[in-house]
Amino acid sequence: MYAVIKSGGKQYKVSKGQTLRLEKLPEEVGKAIEIEEVLMVHDGKSHQFGTPYVKGAKVLAEVTEHGRGKKIDVVKFKRRKQYLKRQGHRQDYTAVTITDIKA
Repeated sequence: MYAVIKSGGKQYKVSKGQTLRLEKLPEEVGKAIEIEEVLMVHDGKSHQFGTPYVKGAKVLAEVTEHGRGKKIDVVKFKRRKQYLKRQGHRQDYTAVTITDIKA
């Protein structure tokens, strides 16, 4: 069984026991959360598609950690114009473990 959820403007295909990194959420580590923005559910035999969300479906997850991703370098450069700008960025994330899918 798997589901497609929406979180932080992105879509994720999730299944039970999977750990994934979402955009930063305000919940504390160890807290259970419910994700109700379920776009699709597949139970092994049939699909349920939402318009836009599947009614009555939710994904239960547990927050495992908060952190920051790898640093990326942003470089803006214009040749022959003496212009070079460097900037770094680290994205905040929340790691969650999927505990159950209710459809």
